[in-house]
Amino acid sequence: MTEFTYMEIERALYKQVVDHLKPNKVNVITGTRRVGKTFLVQKIIANTPYKVFTLEGEDIDAQNLLSQTSIANYQRLFSDYELLVIDEAQAIPDIGKKLKLIVDHIKGLRIIATGSSALDLAQQSGEPLTGRAYFHNLYPVAQQELLPLENALETRQRLEERLVYGSYPELFQLNTLKEKEAYLKDLVNAYLLKDILSFEGVRNAEKVKDLLRLIAYQVGKEVSLQELGVALNISKNTVEKYLDLLSKVFILKRIGGFSKNLRKEVIKSSRWFFHDNGVRNTVINDLRPLALRTDTGELWENYLISERIKTLTYAKRHADLYFWRTYDQQEVDWLEMENGSLSAFEFKWREERVKTPVAFANAYPDASFQLINRENYLDFIS
Repeated sequence: MTEFTYMEIERALYKQVVDHLKPNKVNVITGTRRVGKTFLVQKIIANTPYKVFTLEGEDIDAQNLLSQTSIANYQRLFSDYELLVIDEAQAIPDIGKKLKLIVDHIKGLRIIATGSSALDLAQQSGEPLTGRAYFHNLYPVAQQELLPLENALETRQRLEERLVYGSYPELFQLNTLKEKEAYLKDLVNAYLLKDILSFEGVRNAEKVKDLLRLIAYQVGKEVSLQELGVALNISKNTVEKYLDLLSKVFILKRIGGFSKNLRKEVIKSSRWFFHDNGVRNTVINDLRPLALRTDTGELWENYLISERIKTLTYAKRHADLYFWRTYDQQEVDWLEMENGSLSAFEFKWREERVKTPVAFANAYPDASFQLINRENYLDFIS
């Protein structure tokens, strides 16, 4: 098979960010740690015609440089430059207000600010930067980003490994499965959970880990917050708070039930999915090959959903996402409502034929319905 490294992968956000490098505008790039934000920005800097000033937000000298929040200070620092790049910008106090002042008063300056979602830079900066910013989120490597580097046979041969190990960028630099396993354990314990615990009010690391583990075993199934709370010996409100944080740091994605208020439809429940299969499998300490597993269906569904979210996000498509189920157990795995049109999808690892549930067809006769399996999944996720 053709081998390649992460440095050869063209990230989907690269062109989007470059196209939005406009005078007196800020490009905010968020995403989990180790997802490739710094590498993306370094590539932009290496290829830009603009004169660049770079700052590392976690560097105390950079923080001190920006601490004097005045137009005169910022003009003195940046007026000779065309592009300002601040990596890990969420570490700088009041970064939103400072970026607003800079972008409003340094004529012609373009800004890129990246941030670990640990403090949700997009939200932190959102209000001060209203009308002045473009917001982007970077995910682990998408299959659509790999298509130019491998042929159809290679994609098929690597599918099982991606279902198990996921697609964080540094995995593409590692040669053995043992190295990849060690990397994922370090990623989950030293970076992702560390980010969660940096939020004020999260004091119990073990409860967060246990909650993630319970969610990992229930991927694709409805989750009861009350039952999770009982299992963890914490309140339902605390469970809800932790799940909200896990969503904000792009570890989990919540999907709600769809309904047009038909009495038999389940709408109050939620299903939770991981943004990366490798993180999910590391949380439950199970990185065995598919032949030794009993959860291949769940891995397939989680993989398709995480990849579909990347595809929709990078294409700037704003679809509302749901699952559908009735109390008598008729269900559809995935629904998208986009521009008034409803599309339904069923995910199967093995089956070649699936019928539209009768209740769904009767309730939503105008909706499309499609089976996604190993033969056609690339069209769905890329």
